[in-house]
Amino acid sequence: MDNRPPRHRLVRIRSSRCEPPDQRRLPIREIGGALVRIGLLTEGGYPYVSGDARLWCDRLVRGLGQHEFDVYALSRSEHQEAEGWIPLPPQVSSVRTAPLWTAGDDGAVLGRRARRRFAECYGDLVGVLCEGDAGEVPGGSEESSAVQADRFTKALYGLADLARGEGGLAGALRSETAVRALERACRAPGAARTAREARVPDLLAVAAHLERALRPLSLDWYEDDGLAAVDLCHAASGGTAALPGLLARHFTGVPLLVTEYGVHLRTHYLTSPDAPPAVRSLLAAFHGRLAAEIYGRAALVTPGNTHARRWQERCGADREKLRTVCPGMDAAPFAEVGESPECGDPDTLVWVGRVEPAKDLVSLLHAFAEIRKEEPNSRLRVIGAPAGAEGAAYLGHCRALAAQLFPDEADGLHTVGDNPVSFEEVGGPDVPSVADAYASGAVVVLSSVVEGFPIGLVEAMFCGRATVSTDVGAVVEVIGGTGLVVPPRNPRALAEACVALLRDPERRARLGAAARARALELFTVEQNIAAFHGIYLEIVSHCPVRRVVLDEAGEPLPFGVPAEVHVPGRWTAPVTRALSRGGPGWATGRPVHTTSAVPATEGAR
Repeated sequence: MDNRPPRHRLVRIRSSRCEPPDQRRLPIREIGGALVRIGLLTEGGYPYVSGDARLWCDRLVRGLGQHEFDVYALSRSEHQEAEGWIPLPPQVSSVRTAPLWTAGDDGAVLGRRARRRFAECYGDLVGVLCEGDAGEVPGGSEESSAVQADRFTKALYGLADLARGEGGLAGALRSETAVRALERACRAPGAARTAREARVPDLLAVAAHLERALRPLSLDWYEDDGLAAVDLCHAASGGTAALPGLLARHFTGVPLLVTEYGVHLRTHYLTSPDAPPAVRSLLAAFHGRLAAEIYGRAALVTPGNTHARRWQERCGADREKLRTVCPGMDAAPFAEVGESPECGDPDTLVWVGRVEPAKDLVSLLHAFAEIRKEEPNSRLRVIGAPAGAEGAAYLGHCRALAAQLFPDEADGLHTVGDNPVSFEEVGGPDVPSVADAYASGAVVVLSSVVEGFPIGLVEAMFCGRATVSTDVGAVVEVIGGTGLVVPPRNPRALAEACVALLRDPERRARLGAAARARALELFTVEQNIAAFHGIYLEIVSHCPVRRVVLDEAGEPLPFGVPAEVHVPGRWTAPVTRALSRGGPGWATGRPVHTTSAVPATEGAR
């Protein structure tokens, strides 16, 4: 179902030669006196109903009503587009989308000179990927690694300039020329061993992945009616989502802010373990080089936790540019449970989340078998829906394991009251809401072997519950001493920690209260919104003004748009803000041109 409000338009960019529908900007007074105009960049996320980080983006946009947002979304599947968008607030003035799930034809036909230029740039780009990291191979050095990074950068921007001049590179990136350039790079004398071992299927797979990742090069998002008109690009993740912001900075100098709650490069490593070695090596090199370029060009990078921050530093991010901003979560649904005294079953352990192998419910079930030996009245409630076909298969395996571990008590149905282990979903009669799931037990358990930012753990903290967690991802950082942490894949340690809390109600209450206080201080939506509001103003205040205001004679007006107009204060008159954001066209009808930087000084006041 399409939930888009009538004032928003969907613009599918298939070619940089396309003429988009009328997207006239609203006067500043009609959007509440916005301070900053932000281009929000997403991949498979906001504003789609099933998008990644959808809730975080929606809360951010709704919480910053004084700003104006233009959304630039890359969709991952036809199903995602068919589901439509979530309702958008009025501060979202336009939305542009482009599909990553299908290869459209941009209609560009390259001439001989353009084809030669494409072959040079693409050859240089894949050549760097095939050489590996010179800083990590025997005889390599930081200097040679810097040379490789420079070659990659020049090749990437060379392709971007070519795509902008020729109307797109969709066909060229899928052409035989691209595959043959990749093959030559893999067979070159200086190529890494894994690259030399690449076979034809490997080359085709890598070329297809690169074409998809570089598809933003062919979009027409970088003109005066697009990203060139925003004050700031905010990428909601790294990788392909941040590439349009990187190109906007290259073409027009728009500053880039990158937020990563799960590092894109780390996600790539985790999601392609079964790919052939040559494919893994080449794609890891590409994503590593792209990540380093994005981090290097970004004005600021905001990881969601220290775990992500360490990954970013390892990938080349400057420590001075990193600013940790924890994801904001809505504490209101958990307020009633958190403020009430412990009302759950004192003998019940609760696990809440998506059922999938990374959550390691197998270790939890083995741990619970040990717990039952020490606490015969204890119960375990596994509350959550399976994640896709793999999750459904894993859930079946866990049900079978529970029946095997408790043969005298199980009847195969595992319903509450018949068996110490129950498998349930939120929304049923016994668990109408997520808050009710946490309220049903005395201890909340997290048994994951892979975890980024543990959202379920924060929800349990909002509910004032004592927790036992495995030491993965950002768990230790989130817990901060308000819960018990054990090594992953260690059922015995998990069992001992759970038994310790089940036997000590006073300790449970003490840890739960401390956990709730910590969560309300650090992980609320309000904290997140306030942090990004300050970051937006900070970045804009340090960036030169790119718009020139003309006087009555049509000459540039020096200091016509000072940096102070972006900072609220008594010296900032509303009319000045309106002129700076909308330009004199809103007041006098004169045009505002996009050009090179114009400095702002104290004399502008």
